[in-house]
Amino acid sequence: MDLTHMSSAELRQLQVRVQQELKKRESQDLAKAREEIQAIARNVGLSVQELLGSGVSVRAKSGPVAPRYRNPADASQQWTGRGRQPQWVKEWLDAGKNLDALKI
Repeated sequence: MDLTHMSSAELRQLQVRVQQELKKRESQDLAKAREEIQAIARNVGLSVQELLGSGVSVRAKSGPVAPRYRNPADASQQWTGRGRQPQWVKEWLDAGKNLDALKI
């Protein structure tokens, strides 16, 4: 398709038609994928939820994590051991001290 000879209005109209066709195709592809997944589930004797849920580890949130380390110079400074190390932990380790000494 040679677009160089089309006017701006024709190009905009074409753009709208392309977007509509893409939406239609995406909807059709999604419906086809759902049908295929349902057929696979039926063939193995499972529900779709069982099929998609098997092998997936779902960990329930248990709330905040308890701190594992405490700054000996300031007991209000604590760290769970997850995420970035606080500055006081970095300074402790840079001084050649062991992280185990900070355990609560």
